[in-house]
Amino acid sequence: MVAGREGCKIPIYELNEDLVFPPAEHAEPDGLLALGGDLSVERLVLAYRSGLFPWYNEGEPVLWWSPDPRLVLRPSELTISRSLGKTLRQQRFRYSLNREFEAVVTACSEVPRPGQDGTWIQTEMIRAYTTLHEAGYAHSLEVYQDEVLVAGLYGVALGQCFFGESMFTRVDDASKCGFVCLVNFLHVQGVRMIDCQVHTEHLARFGATMVPREAFLAELKELIVDDSPCDGWKDVDSLTVEGAV
Repeated sequence: MVAGREGCKIPIYELNEDLVFPPAEHAEPDGLLALGGDLSVERLVLAYRSGLFPWYNEGEPVLWWSPDPRLVLRPSELTISRSLGKTLRQQRFRYSLNREFEAVVTACSEVPRPGQDGTWIQTEMIRAYTTLHEAGYAHSLEVYQDEVLVAGLYGVALGQCFFGESMFTRVDDASKCGFVCLVNFLHVQGVRMIDCQVHTEHLARFGATMVPREAFLAELKELIVDDSPCDGWKDVDSLTVEGAV
């Protein structure tokens, strides 16, 4: 089972080999709930279904988080700026699904980010999510310009939810266009909630809003009825923005 760390006013739970998490409501104010365990497919699926995700640096034990509040985007409420709409109409990019999953995750780990010295997407994480992808749960969207991979993002699909993990871009507006393309696809697939994890101005401009953890967890129970991989990603090779919604 799990055990709380002694001396903590709010316990940080230490996981062992049992496939179980403490309730997400027990997380510390910053969202940290537990440490330890592994990144197996079964544990990762259970984590996302429970409102948790792993986030830790190399050399640390696996740390499990459930922020409060949570940044969420409803695909039906996607907001596109006038300038981005103009870029989309220019059709500068080509989009695909799941063609280069590992390349997308690796690129996300390599792109420098303001305020970050290094990356949390280390080798163990890349390997774990690639295995999750092979099991049918993790997915990538690729953005190409002149047949070169210039942007992409990846995340986990369960039930009527998509849990965004990370994105990268090497060309202005490429990741923004890719994000719109993915949200349109998810809308068509019947996805009702995109978990964006923590607040960023970038995602807020797309219409993402902060939701109390209690409400987020209640909605997860409604939107994820089983742990089967989502069928909607099968046999989908390429995407277009036009007409997707």
